[in-house]
Amino acid sequence: MHTNFVIMKRRLLLFGSVILLGLQNAVAGNLASGFGDNRYNLSVMAEYSYNYTWRSMGNIDVLSTVPINKNFEVQAQMQYSSANVFTMAATMRPKFPLKVGEIFIDTEFLYKAVIRNRQHDASVAISLGYRFDYLSFQFGWHGRVMTPFNIDWQSQETHMVEPFNILYRIEVFCRPQACNWNISACLSDFDEFQIERMHQLIFTLGGRYDINNNWRVMLTAQCKPTGMFHLTASFYSATVRAGFTYKF
Repeated sequence: MHTNFVIMKRRLLLFGSVILLGLQNAVAGNLASGFGDNRYNLSVMAEYSYNYTWRSMGNIDVLSTVPINKNFEVQAQMQYSSANVFTMAATMRPKFPLKVGEIFIDTEFLYKAVIRNRQHDASVAISLGYRFDYLSFQFGWHGRVMTPFNIDWQSQETHMVEPFNILYRIEVFCRPQACNWNISACLSDFDEFQIERMHQLIFTLGGRYDINNNWRVMLTAQCKPTGMFHLTASFYSATVRAGFTYKF
């Protein structure tokens, strides 16, 4: 009995040492690589999307990131859709590095001109996030206002306001962020060009590959079901997006 206990104790010590060594290497790698390389980048993507409301459509996406300094960056993005919808968004992001990963705060403004329906759709959101090499998590709040183009402020029928909605996002990566390729899976109620109600889940699978120090190619697939929280989930929309990023 004593011999078995000694063997088990040695195995536990060995296993614990391996775990500690792995964590030490992970922390060292994270501190060495950080998140992003504080360079300007510009992304252009082509997108095919289908949903039950607007049917098939093609979209062109343009996204940019401007690092003001190592602790603050600004993102801006635009999308034109053949469904006759134009979207603009901007995000301000202060970042606070930790021993492992970093905390960030996103303040986002998103405007969608739904020209086909002659409607303005504007949202403002703020969220607190934490990310490290294998995980990114956000949680916050967003408000939304929808009004017709030719609004009559004197009438009773003016606009629709949703003052409080929950914002959330969790994304898991298969490799550290500093690697030249990666694959991720994400569950959220928002992305770069939409902010949905909390019960409207968005599932995203993405991959990217760095060709060299300046060029990156990306491919993303997205699915949005409806009725998830009512136990009657059914397909609503799907999107495939592909493009490239140039860093300079």
